[in-house]
Amino acid sequence: MRVAHVMAGAAQGGAEAFFERLALAQARRGHDVLAVIRRDAARAARLEAGGLAPVELGFGGPLDLLTGRRLRAALDAFRPQVVVAWMNRGARFARAASRGAPWTLVGRLGGQYDLSYYRGCDLLVANTLGLCDWIAGQGWPRERLKHLPNFAADLAGAAPAALPFPPGARVLLAMGRLHPNKDFPTLLRALASLPGDVHLALAGDGPDRAALEDLARGLGLGARIAFLGWRQDVGALLAASEILVVPSRIEPLGNVVLEGFSAARPVVAAAAAGPREVIADGQTGLIVPIGDEAALAAALGGLLGDPARAAAIGAAGRADFLARHAEAPVLAAWDLFLAAASRIRGGSNG
Repeated sequence: MRVAHVMAGAAQGGAEAFFERLALAQARRGHDVLAVIRRDAARAARLEAGGLAPVELGFGGPLDLLTGRRLRAALDAFRPQVVVAWMNRGARFARAASRGAPWTLVGRLGGQYDLSYYRGCDLLVANTLGLCDWIAGQGWPRERLKHLPNFAADLAGAAPAALPFPPGARVLLAMGRLHPNKDFPTLLRALASLPGDVHLALAGDGPDRAALEDLARGLGLGARIAFLGWRQDVGALLAASEILVVPSRIEPLGNVVLEGFSAARPVVAAAAAGPREVIADGQTGLIVPIGDEAALAAALGGLLGDPARAAAIGAAGRADFLARHAEAPVLAAWDLFLAAASRIRGGSNG
């Protein structure tokens, strides 16, 4: 299969990280893969290290007249059977570059995006069943819509990261962009009500960092919280922690949940759409109401006080990961989808 992926997203983010994992995994599986990305030296280096030769383009605003022509030239030279466009900007450019082309154009969505960017796509892929329902509710035909879940890297067995906490600290881990959607203030308030030996490693960065640091000082958390910035050593961070916490108000999927499953770490998550779909509450993780610091603290305290239950939940999450969210089952589903999609041959482009 010859498949091109077009990603014009940010330097960091869940969709961007999964784009890299999928493109590299499909290449390892034997597919011919072209990765077209917005200029990003770090992303290009990671793709090159995995054996791909990414094409870097500007993917600018309305006045960018060069990217479309360069994208079409790159696709014509590669001759893909299927082009997968990621997120709105990538879809906008890929749609224009696919007019009259022989390949099938697929839009891949990981959230409730503006579907006007995807007009002209032959098919849409969504990573949760709930998102599929939402897309169909916007009028997109069900027969041109496919659910394909994400997979996470298998992070079991990593050596623990060194964290700036005292010996014997009980470590919680949270990861993600420091943005209101992630609702880290609720987590900080929950932490303040837990015993003093409970610490939080917060990996990520974003516009809310200064406000979160101010809140941490105001709550008297001091050295109980470490702002780690963006990290690539997710497996090591999980190995150094007891519980993964996902307090998001808005989380269409939550790749971090799958990463926690893979490392057999119990996950406590707020009841956003993605975690609600992925987690079997009380079995593979715990779900608490959004924005409820008391419920979050109670769930965390309960697991910290019951190591056997925490271990059982982590093991169940690991089993679910292997069955549904590991690389092999998800790539097999993508293989079947791409084979069927390639037969459409751009029947709806234009």
